[in-house]
Amino acid sequence: MEKHINLKLHVWRQKNAADPGHFQDLEAKGVSTEMSFLEMLDVVNEGLIKKGEEAIVIDHDCREGICGACNLVINGRPHGPKERTTTCQLHIRSFNDGDDITVEPVRADAFPVVKDLLVDRSAFDRIIARGGFISVPTGSCQDANALPVSKENADLAMDAAACIGCGACVAACPNASAMLFVAAKISHLALLPQGQPERYTRARAMVQQMDKEGFGTCTNHGECEAACPKGISLENIARMNRDFIKASITYRPEGDAGGF
Repeated sequence: MEKHINLKLHVWRQKNAADPGHFQDLEAKGVSTEMSFLEMLDVVNEGLIKKGEEAIVIDHDCREGICGACNLVINGRPHGPKERTTTCQLHIRSFNDGDDITVEPVRADAFPVVKDLLVDRSAFDRIIARGGFISVPTGSCQDANALPVSKENADLAMDAAACIGCGACVAACPNASAMLFVAAKISHLALLPQGQPERYTRARAMVQQMDKEGFGTCTNHGECEAACPKGISLENIARMNRDFIKASITYRPEGDAGGF
């Protein structure tokens, strides 16, 4: 049953990456429990605009939990209190009347703040550009089932491909590591026949780019898997590490990135 509640918000406001930033206390009055968290912020922004104040800058796109743009840290947890849920799919019914809610951006050196709750996640794009694809020759499509894939590998590849690149894993990790994201992008190709020709050079190139971007290393805390809205498994990190070690031993070192 729909109810209306009042919330007290402590929202991070920051003009740019150089600005120290601060929390602003705001109120969300009479918001429907059927609203999503982003819809609630829309209502707050409408109130700010009516008062002649600057609206909170947030990032979002699909509002269907598949694009990863909406990642916020809500009460210290990426995407908020509900497991396997993105911010845009988090509803106000998950909170109680009068709750205090702290809303922050994803915090990592590799994700500089653009403004308020919006961060620059282009580091992920640069990692993907180093090898998160397969080189496909032009020509007509192959017939279905031309390349046999075992059900086990197909299921594992699909699970890894579910990663939406939101950065929740980075926000949750005490080292700000991006290894779960990179491992998911490497694994879903490494598990399929189409990804085999570039499997090891891909792993090396993408890990090298991850390190270049300034992300921390993995120390097996497991916070990344717990925070991931798609439940990406830590097993993908183990698979990535195996491929990276093999690439480091088998393939030529710096100067040959496998064509990437």
